[in-house]
Amino acid sequence: MRRTRDDWTEKALRALAEGGLSAVAIEPLAAREGATKGSVYHHFKSQKDLLKATVERWEREHTEKVIELVEAELTPEAKLRTLFATVLDRTRKGSVEMALQAGADDEVIAPVLLRVTKKRLAYLAVLFEQLGFDAEHARKRALIAFSLYLGQAQMWQTLPGLVEPVLDEAVEVLVRRD
Repeated sequence: MRRTRDDWTEKALRALAEGGLSAVAIEPLAAREGATKGSVYHHFKSQKDLLKATVERWEREHTEKVIELVEAELTPEAKLRTLFATVLDRTRKGSVEMALQAGADDEVIAPVLLRVTKKRLAYLAVLFEQLGFDAEHARKRALIAFSLYLGQAQMWQTLPGLVEPVLDEAVEVLVRRD
């Protein structure tokens, strides 16, 4: 079976979610898939190259495509609800996000994580501005919303079964104007 570059980044994303940054290593990844390391090296010059392609795929699938999906909603509140539901559901299935956060000091991950975080915060701020918050308060609400997401993701990772989704309550609190 010939594997494509896309196949390998998909497998690397899964490995990242399950085992963290160290799991994205060419030899163990190839062995896990019943392939030779040459199959991976055919598409990537090095482990660093594989990791870079993998986090760029994560950026596309977990930020850009999510924003496209959310934009199909008609109201800012519906967009927030869909955004939270989508990202929290993906997080429960295995947290690439937490693996990347844990590897934030890695030279490949750091710039992508920073770029993604800025993009996500900017998008959230726009949603809060659409809800009628001024720019400063929209930015603060965006930061709170993103922090809530990261906290939920971390708790699902470390305290499985203890945390329940608080989607409705979270959106209700975030859009409240008291």
